[in-house]
Amino acid sequence: MSRLPRCRVLVAVAVTLISTGPLLMAADGAVTTHAPAAGPYILIGFAGGFVRHDNSHHGPVKLAQRIRESLPKGDSIRVFENRRRKDAYKAILRLLDSNHDGVLSAQERSQARIILFGHSWGASAVVMLSRELDRAGIPVLLTVQVDSIAKFWQKDKVIPDNVAEAVNFYQPHGLLHGRARITAADDSKTQILGNYRFDYQKKPVKCEGATWIERTFIPSHLESQCDPRLWSQVEDLMRQRMEPQATAVVAIP
Repeated sequence: MSRLPRCRVLVAVAVTLISTGPLLMAADGAVTTHAPAAGPYILIGFAGGFVRHDNSHHGPVKLAQRIRESLPKGDSIRVFENRRRKDAYKAILRLLDSNHDGVLSAQERSQARIILFGHSWGASAVVMLSRELDRAGIPVLLTVQVDSIAKFWQKDKVIPDNVAEAVNFYQPHGLLHGRARITAADDSKTQILGNYRFDYQKKPVKCEGATWIERTFIPSHLESQCDPRLWSQVEDLMRQRMEPQATAVVAIP
């Protein structure tokens, strides 16, 4: 065979190998498509009772202030009154709409990295918002309920299957006390990290800015929203989801 035909054969073989390379790698189990890039973290908190979103004495607000100080560019954290759940939902849709066309694509939904947290009525609002996001096909990384109390028309016990992980903190005393147990609608899709009890009759906490009525009639429920130890553990859980390389273990009683 002359040199020219031999070169043509070698070129043809090389082209064939290049074109079939992805198929060969796929046969070996290699990934041939790239997963969509993850979007920014969206952290949404809800205040309890009739507490304003900017009350600096309230647990969710103080937590948001601490996290905001070190939040990477592009990530966001906001606290809403529990009655403003629709506003929180709209804010999430705007943040997920990366191309600003007013419509969430399947890719934009899949990029969602959402963490929801709240106290009292705000904790119940977390579950309600999770269900609304589920109906829109939007996943949630983590939900955190602190002394969760549902309004009469709400149900805060069952966590929808768009939530990857959920955790519940509660105290059992007083006129107002949180739900002691949450469950997953689908155990194969949602991991319940735990239902953790705090007892403020044994370990009382001093709360700044509390009213006489709160201190007199709902002291333990009040203390659950201002307990620095509890909210520090909530913060650690949230930061671990935002910093997967971290290996610290949260010690929860």
